[in-house]
Amino acid sequence: MTTIALCQIQVSPDPETNLRRVRDALAQAADADLAIFPEATLTRYGKRVADLAEPLDGPFVTGLAQAAREHGTAVIAGVFEPGRDRVHNTAVALDATGSVVAAYRKIHLFDSFGARESDFVAPGAEPVVATVAGLRVGLVTCYDVRFPELTRALVDQGAELFAVIAAWGSGPLKEEHWVTLVRARALENTMWTAAVGQAPNPAEATDGFGIGRSMLVDPFGVVRADLGGTPGVQLVEPDLAATEEMRKTLPCLEHRVLGVMRS
Repeated sequence: MTTIALCQIQVSPDPETNLRRVRDALAQAADADLAIFPEATLTRYGKRVADLAEPLDGPFVTGLAQAAREHGTAVIAGVFEPGRDRVHNTAVALDATGSVVAAYRKIHLFDSFGARESDFVAPGAEPVVATVAGLRVGLVTCYDVRFPELTRALVDQGAELFAVIAAWGSGPLKEEHWVTLVRARALENTMWTAAVGQAPNPAEATDGFGIGRSMLVDPFGVVRADLGGTPGVQLVEPDLAATEEMRKTLPCLEHRVLGVMRS
């Protein structure tokens, strides 16, 4: 059984501080095969991400790679890559040797609740399934979780688990939205789902991002672990062998009628 570390860290505007927090979390997750960190682990959101964005061979991802090798743990984390006119909000996946095996550029940008992520982030175009720690992991970033067609595309690409990374904003009903949406994507796809958000960090930011509530949700939509609202690392073991039996009970993927309800 694969052991996954849900690494609910606080994220600072300073990349070096965040890399230290990643290293500390990996030290706590010494027995994990895969450690999942939040969206924007490189630096907190804001227009200054254009100044701090790095290519995937830059110092931050290089630091992630070194930490992955030292601990023998695969890593998924959120970074910002330079683009032509705007940055990309990227989920990078590294194997336990520190090699970058996949990078997913966030497709759905958070132009909602008064925010305008598209002002400084360019959208990606392709769903990505990364093979890490012996698993085929479908990558989902924050606002993406509101769009069920993305996770269905990941299922069709052979995903065995969803990794949802987020810097979910606080506000009225926002925490309820997060929990409901993560559970819905797990249930409708009968898919184990590991969702990791930034821990609240009021001492270093006033942008409202970071509610915590990192979770492991099973294919029936049951929350098996929930880190609440404080920083922490929790090891979880999704029983992927049980997925087939759950899908025999709830074979909704087999019952799909492609193209139905389109006008």
